[in-house]
Amino acid sequence: MPNRHVINETIAAYANAAIDGAYAAGGKEAVVEVRNQMLEILGFMSTNIDLRLACDDEGYTPEERESIVRGVFGSYNELLVNLLVVMASRCDINMLRRVYAKYEELTETKLNFNIVDVTTVVELDDNLRTVITEKAESDLGRDCLLVEHIDPSIQGGIIMETRGRYVDASVRSQLDRARLVLKEKTDGGEC
Repeated sequence: MPNRHVINETIAAYANAAIDGAYAAGGKEAVVEVRNQMLEILGFMSTNIDLRLACDDEGYTPEERESIVRGVFGSYNELLVNLLVVMASRCDINMLRRVYAKYEELTETKLNFNIVDVTTVVELDDNLRTVITEKAESDLGRDCLLVEHIDPSIQGGIIMETRGRYVDASVRSQLDRARLVLKEKTDGGEC
């Protein structure tokens, strides 16, 4: 088994190859696209253990693992598919979550911008998008690109997240906090 230093170097090499390739192919927008697709793949693989195990199973040849990856993820960004193929051929798919984390880090340290996930109930208009972007850039001290999500369950307000920094100003969370305060002030009964 390789030591921690070798594993960290391997993860950094994968993440650097992905971010350099994405940026060269299409700038910040391509970096965001690859990041978003990597998140989708991580979600898919977390619910499909057979796929994840097959991609790291030395019982399959590298060509068979490549075929599996291309068959399942062939419609994704070509750069990302090629990265997954290399990782699968080396039985390194189990590192994908850490590669994603390093990729996110490199958007800040190497490319000097943040990807900010913004969740609202309705689609943002151009004015609100500009206000949110300017506020995020002011707070973070670097350029920001928004990735917008619609989630009616937040009932209103906004949730913003970037690299572990999380701001939840949704109506749902405000109601949850109010419910807890009311519950503490009463006899402990249900609100």
